[in-house]
Amino acid sequence: MNLQDRLEELQTEGLAAIKAANDTKAVNDIRVKYLGKKGPITEVLRGMRDLDKEERPKVGALANKVRDALANAIADRLNELEIEKTAKKLEAEKIDVTLPGVPVKAGQPHVLVQIIDEIEKLFLGLGFQIIEGPEVEEDHYNFEMLNLPPDHPARDMQDTFYITKKTLMRTQTSPVQARTLEKHDFSKGPLKMISPGKVYRRDTDDATHSHQFHQVEGLVVDKNITMADLKGTLELVAKTIFGEDREIRLRPSYFPFTEPSAEVDVSCFKCGGKGCAVCKNSGWIEVLGAGMVHPNVLKMAGVDPEVYGGFAFGLGPDRFAMLKYGVDDIREFYLNDMRFLNQFSQKG
Repeated sequence: MNLQDRLEELQTEGLAAIKAANDTKAVNDIRVKYLGKKGPITEVLRGMRDLDKEERPKVGALANKVRDALANAIADRLNELEIEKTAKKLEAEKIDVTLPGVPVKAGQPHVLVQIIDEIEKLFLGLGFQIIEGPEVEEDHYNFEMLNLPPDHPARDMQDTFYITKKTLMRTQTSPVQARTLEKHDFSKGPLKMISPGKVYRRDTDDATHSHQFHQVEGLVVDKNITMADLKGTLELVAKTIFGEDREIRLRPSYFPFTEPSAEVDVSCFKCGGKGCAVCKNSGWIEVLGAGMVHPNVLKMAGVDPEVYGGFAFGLGPDRFAMLKYGVDDIREFYLNDMRFLNQFSQKG
């Protein structure tokens, strides 16, 4: 058998062996057997030294053709085996999507977050900004900028946690108003804002007090602002949170940063104002404090009280939630008892 016949025979044998190989190991063994340094094709090429000069190019070209054919067939077979392996793996790991899934219980916002979200949505609709500020605050903004100098007795009502002599955990979100009022450019329009967030006071925790609670404070400053603007805004808040048929009343009170000041009551949503245990038979429930911004507060922020005026109010989402849902202990909101929290629907 001459060398050309031998090469053609090797090609036929090799291609048949490659086609019959069932795994990558068998294919690689064929590669070594036919294309390796000790393989039959290499032996044929060594025998070319005995050929005539005219025959050598023909045998060399045929040897390269056979080598390329086997190498290509090996690559194709390896690719086929990889595809088959992937298909088998996918079949084995196939998920039956017709089976019922494992139900995932969706959570919901905490009841206090629901109340805050409802208040924010209301004021965004009125064109207010929502501005947040630091919980670790300077005494200057927490007290002094709000008309509470160091020796003011009203500070005792807001005894808090001091970090240093001049730094403390804020007792109200009013410092955010003071910071914003100080920077606001009234040439671009009035200031209308609410500042929600956590506040801290050194209170003993009980059914109606907590060392940490939430506040949402509002501030409007512009020309020609009156108590009528304040009352109209607070009426809308009461109707949104407690029901459309609610009414409010303003009682004279005292706050260092407003003058005149008022306590705001809402008609009892339990008895409709007739008198019951919830409203202590008065027909009214105290819900927040408010008033017209004190001229001193405006002056300290660099605003001329002869030109501008405004109103401010502060409400507690914790108290709103207690009143709205009949919760008699503020601590329930912070105990993470799912039996308690799951009572409240998604919408606050």
